[in-house]
Amino acid sequence: MDSLRFLTLVVLSLISERYCWGKSHPKPSCGYPPSQWCRSLEIAIECGVQKQCMELNATRPDPSVPPVEVTLYYESLCPGCRAFITQQLYPTWILLGDIMTVNLVPYGNAKEIPGSNSFACQHGEAECLANLMEACILNATNEMAFPIIYCMESSSDVLAAAQPCLQLHTSSVKWETIESCSRGNAGHNLVHANALKTQALRPAHTHVPWVTFNGGYSQEWEDRAMSTLFNLVCSLYKGGKPPACTGALKKLNRSFC
Repeated sequence: MDSLRFLTLVVLSLISERYCWGKSHPKPSCGYPPSQWCRSLEIAIECGVQKQCMELNATRPDPSVPPVEVTLYYESLCPGCRAFITQQLYPTWILLGDIMTVNLVPYGNAKEIPGSNSFACQHGEAECLANLMEACILNATNEMAFPIIYCMESSSDVLAAAQPCLQLHTSSVKWETIESCSRGNAGHNLVHANALKTQALRPAHTHVPWVTFNGGYSQEWEDRAMSTLFNLVCSLYKGGKPPACTGALKKLNRSFC
């Protein structure tokens, strides 16, 4: 399934859950849940929402316009990092995934210990292991990595959630692969690469979460990102704005509900 169709399904599901829940407006009389309404033309016609589905897909990103590149330098057990991932970054990516890319760099304020082939982390050994696991997951799972990382970071126990989150979102990568990576040289090399990326930041990072946009950093961007990342990404995108940015989704919601 292409990314635009996947995003459409997610958006429609969010519309239904966020705006229609608990209201008395009539729902389409068809046998499909809201998340499936735009899956095909036949379903859209049966559910009586073909016009809305066409409008939702009318504004497509211009392939010649680069997406907004958001890179997060973070620590796996940092409370502020976890809040940013779960409350700002992941929800924004769900809605604006066609006009933004997300890069995750788990390392933050960690330090490499010379001669010991190990790291010291701000939140202890558990964070070092979680950083290793997340680096291995990011390397092994490609497009499914962010949902897995979100699943871990939104749980009460990041480390304990790693295996079930991996199994929930992908069947192609086995847990043994991640465990072996995180406890061996492969994982160490991945975190070392993250250390080099973090140390190369200009200006140098002074705290986490540290967020760059298209490779650049400004205090203004960071301040906006912490509270209204969605609006910031919409404003930074140079192409035609998608329906989510223009408010078209709310208009469509009134038709759906």
